[in-house]
Amino acid sequence: MGIMSKDIGVDLGTSNIRIYVKGRGIVLSEPSVVAINKITGEVLAVGNQAKEMVGRTPDNIVAVKPLKDGVIADFDATKMLIQNLISRVIQKSLFSKPRLVISIPFGITDVEERAVQGVAYKAGAKDVFIMEEVMAAAIGAGIKVEQPEGSMIIDIGGGTSEMAVLSLGGIVVSKSIKVAGDKLDRDIVEYIKQKFNILIGEGEAEEIKKQIGSATSAMTEEKMSVKGRNLSTGLPQTITITTADITEAMKDSLNEILRVIKLTLEETPPEIAADIMERGIVLSGAQAELKNFDMLINEQTGMPVSLAERPAECVARGIGMALESIEILKKTTVARKK
Repeated sequence: MGIMSKDIGVDLGTSNIRIYVKGRGIVLSEPSVVAINKITGEVLAVGNQAKEMVGRTPDNIVAVKPLKDGVIADFDATKMLIQNLISRVIQKSLFSKPRLVISIPFGITDVEERAVQGVAYKAGAKDVFIMEEVMAAAIGAGIKVEQPEGSMIIDIGGGTSEMAVLSLGGIVVSKSIKVAGDKLDRDIVEYIKQKFNILIGEGEAEEIKKQIGSATSAMTEEKMSVKGRNLSTGLPQTITITTADITEAMKDSLNEILRVIKLTLEETPPEIAADIMERGIVLSGAQAELKNFDMLINEQTGMPVSLAERPAECVARGIGMALESIEILKKTTVARKK
């Protein structure tokens, strides 16, 4: 490895990227957004600064999310994003390059996986290890994946929702769908457009979801004032929306996630299903914090459901634990050569 080299873990999320440095923990968490000058190709900002530019840029500047539905949609922008953020957390050296563990959604194609690998090497990695997000999330959530007893993790991110049944350090059954946080945000945008004839941005929709969103009909109805553009007049307008509005807006997408959760359970061997009934399902990912989401899954599956500690960080923590333990690293990752 070399004395000056670093081991780095990257949770390459559709909405946020988190970086774990061995011995230091999670050192960075920022939005997966890059602002680029379209004329010169120069990177003007990444992360938080770039996200602030979304919807506010002149014609010669574009603020893009280079990952879509859990995979790379813009290779060059993703490379710039990773390079910039890694350079913030470790000092660049001519004599060493970092060893990098990077997460991928379960079930992506070989082409998509090679794109992730290629970005990692282009960003300056010496060695690249690929780790499946559901495995990282389970480890980061504290599940003892190496035990013979079965366990189940549901990781709801920005681009994908992943469900996995684990036993003896491996994945027994797993499903992945491209319905997650970003889709819920688009659902809210479309619902407000159809019901109120008001157009809002996805960033505003995300904030609404966090503030008053609920996966089920809430006992306490919350309200929120929302500013948008009236599609008839073209002028700014403020409306009041309720928790019931947001629950209705997200209903179809949440039902699709539930359908795949049930399908995963249906394909689980009976002995492992009994273990899950005893130990419960663990929820991870930023979208797992949606109010009453755990209650909805419990109602629909009959399984006990618990929310992992700091669910948004589970994948990054799991990658970090692999970096800290060579045994975990060997069991849960695959080395990829250039």
